[in-house]
Amino acid sequence: MNYPTPHIKAVPSDFGKTVLMPGDPLRSKYIADHFLENPVLVNNVRGVQGYTGTYKGVKVSVMASGMGMPSIGIYSRELFCAYGVENIMRIGSAGAIQPHINLKDIVMAMGASCDSNYQQQFHLMGNFAPICSFKMLHAATQSAEELGATYHVGNILSSDFFYDDDEGVPEALNAKKNWQKMGIMAIEMESAALYLNAARFRKNALCICTVSDQLVRNEFLTAEERQTGFEQMMQVALETAVKLEK
Repeated sequence: MNYPTPHIKAVPSDFGKTVLMPGDPLRSKYIADHFLENPVLVNNVRGVQGYTGTYKGVKVSVMASGMGMPSIGIYSRELFCAYGVENIMRIGSAGAIQPHINLKDIVMAMGASCDSNYQQQFHLMGNFAPICSFKMLHAATQSAEELGATYHVGNILSSDFFYDDDEGVPEALNAKKNWQKMGIMAIEMESAALYLNAARFRKNALCICTVSDQLVRNEFLTAEERQTGFEQMMQVALETAVKLEK
């Protein structure tokens, strides 16, 4: 059988209209095993696990994106353009850079600033401001309220750098401090590319992240907590997927 893309060994009918995208393939499996009814493995190329099942009667898919904007850029574009997916929710982890945002809080990215060159491919004579789908954001905030989740809505930074070489740099030149001054809530590595692809192909996207690192206070979740400790975020995303069907 011929498949539409080299990175996803599936046919369009294998995916639901809404796809949840954690970065970690093991988190994809965790969601399928713990939340979806009758999940089926629909993709495992390069170990990037994708599952489709139902949640409260709604067909929902979950597939890993890998790390970084180039990776989610590939998978989200293929899902949008070759598989008929309409909505992608990134569900991942982020590092908070505002002192009032705590570990395990949820951040929802209304906008995704970035330090990447990803948008250069679109040949724009200026800087595009990548934003989420308001419909998805509205549904997600409603879901968070219903679940009693602590959440924050605003701008995040999608960065190409997990490790930055700022040792010995004066504080005034520290990049995190400068983004913090502009009200950026948290830093992650994927959402701007997802939002740019959604804008280009007239689709819908939203980033919902759990705070795994409080970078102001140097507080961090463990690797195990990162893999399996984000249940509330997962529930918010799944309830949002249900609302999008209505």
